[in-house]
Amino acid sequence: MKTIEHRRHSMRSKPGKHLSQPGITLARRVGEEMGSFDWVVTSTVTRAYETVVAMGFAVNSRSDLLSTMDDSVSAEAEWDSGFAALAGAAKRHGALWSFAQEVASLLKDMAEALPKNGRGLVVSHGGIVEISVTGCLPDLDYDRWGPAAGYCEGVRLSWEAAGWTDAEPIRVPQPDQ
Repeated sequence: MKTIEHRRHSMRSKPGKHLSQPGITLARRVGEEMGSFDWVVTSTVTRAYETVVAMGFAVNSRSDLLSTMDDSVSAEAEWDSGFAALAGAAKRHGALWSFAQEVASLLKDMAEALPKNGRGLVVSHGGIVEISVTGCLPDLDYDRWGPAAGYCEGVRLSWEAAGWTDAEPIRVPQPDQ
């Protein structure tokens, strides 16, 4: 089985583009518990790249697709509305669904390229994490998954043979901000 972890970036001091010191500390702590990865992809946004480096991993690739949701996607659901709400909005097959399919295609290509039992890491942004799992496994029951992914939280997707078989949320204790 192959796995891909898709996580949200760590904390920053808004409106700054870079991780804050608490964000670096959180990413380091989380990275120490993650194990190794065969391939690592981030968005092109600085905080996603910095999160991966603070976690202790090298970045193999960066993707514009993982960097932002356009206005047509954001108009269909708030990025922080949670897994179930975003999955529900995606099922209306509008712009959000199209975006979910694009991100799912990127993750599928990554999974297919991983070695047997390989592991991939993707670090992007809130909303994109939740939408990605919806694109991969649209019929999963997200009602018990809870709120949107917090800092360094996300999903673990399982790939066997030629398709996604399961996913689970990854939760991390959130530091006081």
